[in-house]
Amino acid sequence: MGEGVRVEQESKVRVETEADIVLARQQGRAIARDLGFTLGNATLIATAISELARNIVQYATRGEVILKRIENGSQKGLVVIARDEGPGINDVRRAMEDGFSTSGRLGLGLPGVRRLMDEFNIHSEVGKGTTVTASMWKS
Repeated sequence: MGEGVRVEQESKVRVETEADIVLARQQGRAIARDLGFTLGNATLIATAISELARNIVQYATRGEVILKRIENGSQKGLVVIARDEGPGINDVRRAMEDGFSTSGRLGLGLPGVRRLMDEFNIHSEVGKGTTVTASMWKS
């Protein structure tokens, strides 16, 4: 997020189970719709949240998804932060390659989340955890 971006409000969801993934997804979709996103874009945001939350459950056991309403002048958006204190990612560059999977799943993966959202950033340290920040601006 650049200068001038203001955080309006945030919502946190602890992520440990499949039910938490569903809750984070539902909250993200509801906030997106409340911000005036189209149903299609709200679904893209919800899909990105699902993928990020599923990664937390699968690889880190627990973490959190933070949803923030943001504003930059007249433009409104939603930031999704998925944070865990899991094992971290050994090779972030490789994890960002299409088709790369350590789980054998055929999900979107991190590259898919990057494509769905307008902005994407990942920071991971082995033994300390991973934080993914992704945002979408209302067009």
